[in-house]
Order: sequence, then C-alpha cells, then structure tokens
Amino acid sequence: MSSGQPSDSKEPRADLLREEEEEEESDEDRCSSRPTSPQAGRGGAGTQVSWELEAATDGGTGSGDRGSSAADSLFAWICKRTVRRGPFVDPARDNFRNMTRLYSSMSPATDSVNLSTQTHGAVFNLEYSPDGSVLTVACEQTEVLLFDPVSSRHIKTLVEAHEDCVNNIRFLDNRLFATCSDDTTIALWDLRKLNSKVCSLHGHASWVKNIEYDTHTRLLVTSGFDGNVITWDTNRFTEDGCPHKKFFHTRYLMRMRLTPDCSKMLISTSSGYLLILHDLDLTQSLEVGSYRILRSRRAPLSTEGSSAGSRSGGSRHTIDSKTHPHREGLSPRNSLEVLTPEIPGERDRGNCITSLQLHPKGWATLLRCSSNMDDQEWTCVYEFQEGAPPRPPVSPRCSLRLTHYIEEANVGRGYIKELCFSPDGRLICSPYGYGVRLLAFDEQCGELADCMPVRTALLREIRSIYSHSDVVLTSKFSPTHCQFASGCLSGRVALYQPHF
Repeated sequence: MSSGQPSDSKEPRADLLREEEEEEESDEDRCSSRPTSPQAGRGGAGTQVSWELEAATDGGTGSGDRGSSAADSLFAWICKRTVRRGPFVDPARDNFRNMTRLYSSMSPATDSVNLSTQTHGAVFNLEYSPDGSVLTVACEQTEVLLFDPVSSRHIKTLVEAHEDCVNNIRFLDNRLFATCSDDTTIALWDLRKLNSKVCSLHGHASWVKNIEYDTHTRLLVTSGFDGNVITWDTNRFTEDGCPHKKFFHTRYLMRMRLTPDCSKMLISTSSGYLLILHDLDLTQSLEVGSYRILRSRRAPLSTEGSSAGSRSGGSRHTIDSKTHPHREGLSPRNSLEVLTPEIPGERDRGNCITSLQLHPKGWATLLRCSSNMDDQEWTCVYEFQEGAPPRPPVSPRCSLRLTHYIEEANVGRGYIKELCFSPDGRLICSPYGYGVRLLAFDEQCGELADCMPVRTALLREIRSIYSHSDVVLTSKFSPTHCQFASGCLSGRVALYQPHF
C-alpha cells in the first residue's frame, strides 16, 4: 500500500475491505444487544472516544473523505472495529470466533505423559510462573516438582520441600515463589538457586492452605485452617524469616483471595459465608474475633425472585467502625461485609464454599460449592455490582449477583477441586470427574461484560476432556501460552493444547 504503487492496484484491496466491513457489520448486528464494556454505563466514555477517533480519521477537517484511498479506508475500518468493541479492551477480543475454535480443539499433549508424579502422591495445586516458562506442581508427599511446560521436560524436584503435604504455590515474580504446607510453614524459593530455601516462615498454628501477594506493598498474605490471615513483609526478609502480623481471624476459614488491584480481600468459609473486606489496607489489622456475632446476623435466603436477597445474590450484613464494636478506632478502609451467596438447589440447606477464584479483570468471583451432605456440587459465577452498568436496584455497597452456574459431577467427595479462569477471563476450567470441562458464558466464548444475563443463566460447556485415570483435583491456565494443565489424585499431570 505504498504511495509508489499504481492507483489501479488499490481497487481489489478496497473491495476486500468493503467485504470485511459488511461481514463485521453483520456480526455486530447479531450481538448488538450486548453491552460493549463495563465502561459503557459510566458517563459515556465510549462516546467521547468515538468522536475523537472520527476526528482523527478525518484529519481534523470534518470533510468525511476517509474513503478517498485504501489507506484511509483501512484506518477507518480499524477505528470502527475499535469503537464498536470498546476503547479499553484486549486485541484478542475481536477474534472470539477464532478463540472458540482454538479452545474447542484443546486436547492432551502427546508428550504430557512424561509429567507423571505418581511417586509423589496426589497433585493438590498447579502454578505457572508469570512468564509461562515454568510449571510448578504441589504434591501430597512433601515435594514440589518443576517442569518446562513447552517441552514437558522435568527441571527439578524439590525433595522434602516441606514436612507434610504441599498445598499451594504462588509466584512473587518470575524467579521468586512461595509454597505453603500442612506443616504450618511457608517457604520462599528462588528459581536461580533451588538447592535450598531462601527462608522458612513460621506463624500459623495449623495447616496453611492459601498464598496471595500484594504487588503494591510487597506483602505476602497467607491463610490457614487456624482461621488466621497473616501478612509477611518480604521487603525485610532474611534467612531467619521476615516480620509478620495477624491481619484477620475468623472461624471456618477455607480460602482467601485478593482482587487483581488488591483493593478487596475475599474469604470463603466452610459454613457457607463469603466475607469481603472493602478498601483494603493490609497495614492495619482487623480484629474481628467473634464469629458468633457474624453467625447471628445471617438471614435466610428468600425464595421469591423479586426479593432483595435474590437481586444481590444472597443476604448480607456490613460491619463498619460506626456500627460494630470490633471496628471502633480502626481504619474505615477495612470495612467488612458478610454474604451468604445464593447457591442453586441449596436454598434450604447449608453449603461449603471450597474453592474461590477471582476474574482476572476483577469483574466477578468464581466459587465451587458443595452441600453439607456432600451430595451436590456447583460452580457459580457472581458479578461484583460495584461499578457495573445499571441493573435492578441494589444497595450502594458492593454486592454479588449470581449470573451463571452449572452443576458438577460430584465425583471424589471430600476432596477440594481447584478451578480457574483463563488469562483473558473468557473461559473457566473446572475439574469434572476424571477430566476437565471448559466452560464459557456463551457459545462464542464472549467476555463476561458482553453476555451478562438479565436472569441467572447456565454456563455453556465448550469442551469436556477425560484424560486421567483418577479424580482431577486442580487445573491451571498458562498466562502466556494457549495451554492449560490438570492434576489428579493418583499424581498425574496432563497438559492440553490446541490440536489441528
């Protein structure tokens, strides 16, 4: 398309562009009922950007001569695509049809059979390094394994990484990662020197199950079955450990997560409660030690679809420094909200929130719940109401609304199944019996913001893959490659990638 080319050579390209424009317009007509982005309802930001792009395309003249040349047509076409999809989105968002075909073809890699950990017990957790170059495996028999996920080559086995089961792994950056265990300790490791730990951290009184990392303050955050959430100052760690303090305590604690921007902390419990700490400040401790008070505030779910509880996804109670004695004198940033998320089929029975994940863009939370009788299991997606486009009336305080759900196989009762979002948030990988299921919000693997239902909807199954000989306990997407991994009770790890 250089200026030196004959003018008649531009005509076929212009026709091609017009055909692509018509195809894109037909695609847009089919999904015009969906909102373009979460920003669409926030004061017309998309409209302003649209006018700016039009002005830029016109060259500031307003003459409307964008179609005078193939170059101008191409630029206008790109601008139109950008405006239609929303100004602040990932480039892959335009290619949802290709994404659907890609993930629908996912199959076990032929060389993933080498990723066998059968001598190391069950696989409890999987974690990729941020650059996707290393896959770490948390094993039942005290060991941590490291693999190259591209070549499936075994890199290193951390023998006796802990004295009991290894439960979770979290990378702090591309080289430093932390592991936690039922031996009540956390260990820091450096990929450049795996012969020994950087340091061991002691502070929990029971099994440590979860690790998070606040990139803003460089505080490591851990939670365990002792009910404690502890912060560790990695800015000042030595071979003997690093300073730590108890940030929060509650009974029946199962999982703890930080939102991607570290502005909220979510805590799930075995008694069906979901606790949200808003405007999070990890430098201030939140001393809420009486779970009896929280339990007495729990209200039953209403069975009427028009009830306030149904609109917000469950009953809730907010605790702040003005209304609760435990909050007096503390920073108002750490306000606590207690929810009982609505679980399909569990309105009249209790449930246990066993797995907790956050959408990579912070739009929603993903829960794996089981009934108290362990006879039903559900995967549920809850939208954060705060900052979302206007919907049925809700409280100004951020609540959760059940948007999507699906019933699980409930195989392997008593074991926790760790599910996950894809890096772009379009897909959910959920352990399902002896395999995994890829779930999406619609048939086109659309963004959650583009296919938000007015009423609660079923998650759509994109693909089911059965590649294990035992119950799958965990799954994880690669942050950089079109790949994910799963681990099972018998100790095998399977890698999945597109098959053409």
